[in-house]
Amino acid sequence: MPIKNNVTRLLESRKIEYTPSEYDASTFHSADEVAALIGVPAAHVYKTIVVLREEKNRKPLLVMVAGDREIDPRKFAASLGEKKLKVAKHDEAEALTGLQVGGISALALLSKPFDVCIDRPMLDLTHVHISGGQRGLDIKIGVQDLIKLTKAKTVEAT
Repeated sequence: MPIKNNVTRLLESRKIEYTPSEYDASTFHSADEVAALIGVPAAHVYKTIVVLREEKNRKPLLVMVAGDREIDPRKFAASLGEKKLKVAKHDEAEALTGLQVGGISALALLSKPFDVCIDRPMLDLTHVHISGGQRGLDIKIGVQDLIKLTKAKTVEAT
């Protein structure tokens, strides 16, 4: 039976087309590894990274970056007009999101206090693969649907 969770129920309730892919979640998989497991290019699998602002009273950020790219905090900060940003450590990301690293998804955190961003190269694609809100579940979704749902801002993050 396919995995059902808050992300899949949200997409179904909004009548948004998506394609789930399940993979072995017994160990942590990087975005590159997930791409190999589901048979798509790493440039199409977007990881969600938790990023902290310098000012503690401001919302943390979720930035979606292609699996074959690395975030550049300085470039990302400049793109947002921020002085300094810091990538959250795994334990910080898990504490802030309530999700395991490898299963962090902007779609699972819509009601949480995060600002969502996408790295500009995503706009060159029609569909992307993102975490389905838990390890072992990948969701293929239209880029425009993802942007609309998350109210994501386009940035230069890599």
